Formats: sequence, C-alpha cells, structure tokens
Amino acid sequence: MAKTTTSLREVLRAPSGPVSLADLDPRGTPHAPGDKDATRDQMAADGAELSLLQERLYAEGVSGGDRRVLLVLQGMDTSGKGGVIKHVAGAVNPQGVLITSFKKPSAEELRHGFLWRVRRAVPAPGLLGVFDRSHYEDVLIGRVRELASPAVIERRYKEIARFEDQLAEAGVTIVKCMLHISRWEQKQRLLARLDDSTKRWKFNPGDIDERALWTDYQRAYEIAIERTSTEANPWYVVPGDRKWYRNWAVGRLLLEAVGDLAPRFPAAEYDVAEQRDRLIDEAD
Repeated sequence: MAKTTTSLREVLRAPSGPVSLADLDPRGTPHAPGDKDATRDQMAADGAELSLLQERLYAEGVSGGDRRVLLVLQGMDTSGKGGVIKHVAGAVNPQGVLITSFKKPSAEELRHGFLWRVRRAVPAPGLLGVFDRSHYEDVLIGRVRELASPAVIERRYKEIARFEDQLAEAGVTIVKCMLHISRWEQKQRLLARLDDSTKRWKFNPGDIDERALWTDYQRAYEIAIERTSTEANPWYVVPGDRKWYRNWAVGRLLLEAVGDLAPRFPAAEYDVAEQRDRLIDEAD
C-alpha cells in the first residue's frame, strides 16, 4: 500500500456527534494522490494490492478462518454504487466476492423482521461481501416515506448497531460508505441517462419525484449516521460528485481495512518435500 501520513479512514470518517452533510463538500477530493490521472494510476496499484490481500483472506477462510469483510454502500440514486462495484470489487478475483443488491422486500421477506434477509446475505468466512444498498434502507426510506412509526425507526437504529456489533464479534470487518453527491450532480446524471439511449433503462420517472424529498433524505442520512456510526463500525462519508475520486476513495478505504487484517496464506498441513518427491517419482 502506498505510504501516507494519514489514513483515508481518518480523513473521511463521519464526524462524531451531530452530522451536517451540507458542511461536507461532495466535490471535494481530500487526501487524493493527485489529479484525475494520478489518482487513477494509484487506484490501479491499490487494486492489485487489494487483489492479493483478498486472495490471502479467501485462503484463510477455506482453511477454517472466520474473518471476512463487508462493504456497505449507501447513497442517493445515481450516487455511483454500481460504478464502485465495477471498479473496486471488479479488481479482485470474483470467486472471493459476494455482491448482494437489496431491492424492494418480497412478500416472504416482509413476513420476517427487517434484518432477516440481511443476515442471510452476510458473507461467509474468507469472502469480500458488498451490499448495494442495505439494512439502512429501512431507516432511510422508512423515515422519509413514513413507512414505519418514529418509535419503530428509533428501535431499528439500535437493532442495526447491535447487529453490526455481533458481526464484528464474529470476524466481520465492516466498511460503511455513504456516497455523498450534490442535488445538482444528481440532476446532471439523470439528464445524461435520458440523453443516452443505452442508459435509459436505468432511468425511473419516480427518481424525479424523490428529488422533491431531497432535504428529507439528507436529514434521514444524517440521523442514521449519527445513530449508527460507532468506534467499531464507523461511517465514512465519501465525496461522490467526482467519479474518479469516489472510486479511488472507496477502494482505498477497503484496502486500508483489509490491510489491517494482514491476512496470510495458511501454512501447509503436510510435508511439502515428501509430497514433492512423490510427484517426481510418480510414473507418467
């Protein structure tokens, strides 16, 4: 990993106490290694290192280890969750990655508690799991659209914090990223979808309706971050207006987290020299 004096996790970690997204610049590039080209070059190097670390983590899991990593991506529509998955998760061996995209709950899922489907998607030991949206939908949309009472929403914050603590105790390192974009940038990205026939399938007329609730959603994010950003499982607010920075930043946050685990290839549980001699002496 490229040496820096300060980890990106320290720089992008959500403030403790009250959170004001309006005070965090969505076009900022804090701690970037340089301009767009330099940052993309660094991202390629980071991706190669992340790939090696993830291979070691996978080997650990296959050999009985219980450690795994979960990347949680949240953000407004067009904030770039898919782009992050393509550029960051796409840099590692897909055999060791589990991507889960949480859509509107099915009839079966609605018959269970809101964390039921999330627990089923937690990555197995050795894997890098990615949540494209997550359990936070139930306190974001739920709050803005009043799909649950304020008391239920408050209870869910506590359930989420407890759930994430349980994951940490079970060997899951969680990297929670809020992709922070401006209302203006979202408008440009929605217009780009309408202007490109190959991207119109991504456009939903309801996205325009949701823009009318922008302020409410920003406040819902602020409260969710305040309630659930803990010492063990903090939130990172990633400026998202510049795609090149967003992709590098999430990749770097993930690299720092996996790097701290320092996974290693497990030692052979057999006599290597003996097995090598057997192969050499084997009749062809």
